[in-house]
Amino acid sequence: MNMKQKKSNYWILAFAVGFLLSCNQGNQAEQANVTEAQKKEAVEVMELESQIVFRTVNYPATLEAYEEVYMAPASPGRIEKIHAEVGDRISNGAPLVEMDRTQLRQAEIQFKNLEADFRRLDTLARYGSIPQQQYDQLQTQLEVARSNVEFLSDNVSLHAPFSGVITGRYYEPGEMYSGAPNTQAGKAAVLSLAQIDRLKAMVSLSESYFPEIKKGMETAIEVDVYPNQDFTGTIDRIHPKIDPANRTFNVEILVNNREGLLRPGMFARINFNLDQKEAILLPSMAVLKLQGSNNRYLFVDDNGSARRISVTIGKRYDDKVEVFSDELKPGARVIVTGQSKLLDGVPIEVVNN
Repeated sequence: MNMKQKKSNYWILAFAVGFLLSCNQGNQAEQANVTEAQKKEAVEVMELESQIVFRTVNYPATLEAYEEVYMAPASPGRIEKIHAEVGDRISNGAPLVEMDRTQLRQAEIQFKNLEADFRRLDTLARYGSIPQQQYDQLQTQLEVARSNVEFLSDNVSLHAPFSGVITGRYYEPGEMYSGAPNTQAGKAAVLSLAQIDRLKAMVSLSESYFPEIKKGMETAIEVDVYPNQDFTGTIDRIHPKIDPANRTFNVEILVNNREGLLRPGMFARINFNLDQKEAILLPSMAVLKLQGSNNRYLFVDDNGSARRISVTIGKRYDDKVEVFSDELKPGARVIVTGQSKLLDGVPIEVVNN
């Protein structure tokens, strides 16, 4: 083979090698592009918008009877009859307790005697036969005796001052009522009567809410005994004084209990709906928590890349949570699915339906 043929073969070989290398580089670039496309994380996003929500505050409370009285005579004595048992429903004006009438009878006899003496004295006084002072003294004694009879008449028979339920019975017929305190409330009583077709709850609110609380406002009431049932209350009375010790004021909530599901002594949570405000609400699953801390963050779609934003969470509204961040603006595309495996700056692919 001469020199000319060798050179020709050399150039043919060089060309073939260069062509193969070029094809190989093209295949590598194409594979790199495929790999880069495969690295994009599939996510779903939602467009951020503000919503109108109620600002609410929640306070614990204990339900109480709207009205409760401890039935007792004005003076000690023997109990003749008791017409009610614990749990009985009582109508307004129904007789409850009958006391011994001995003192009443004695007072009635004394009053009748004084009344007869006064009539005789009144006749003499018309003719000026007795001193005016004697007449005035007997008239005073007669008025005192009349008041004593009326007082004893009202107390030998005790009647229900309102419709309700008997919540306690502390004596039996034939026993002597002593007048000594014998109830948990520290009062003396033969029976206790409570009105439970409506209840009340006393709540101590922070003074900062005083301008916003109005009589007649409705409140939402939650009771642990009925976790899936909602009850409604109304602000019935606002106490005018702020407690200087803890800067709170008392509010009485009226609770309708016509169905009879609630009872005095039950634990409840009272929710007060205050003013309205604009808030940013997101599904709670969109907000992530930094492991080992209480820091919260989320990701947004930043032109095809995930951008991490630190946020502060507020109140929860069902499955949504209120978030705060200066970097979040209406219209931002927040990643709500697939964000758990993202890092700041990772390419993403939005796959919303």
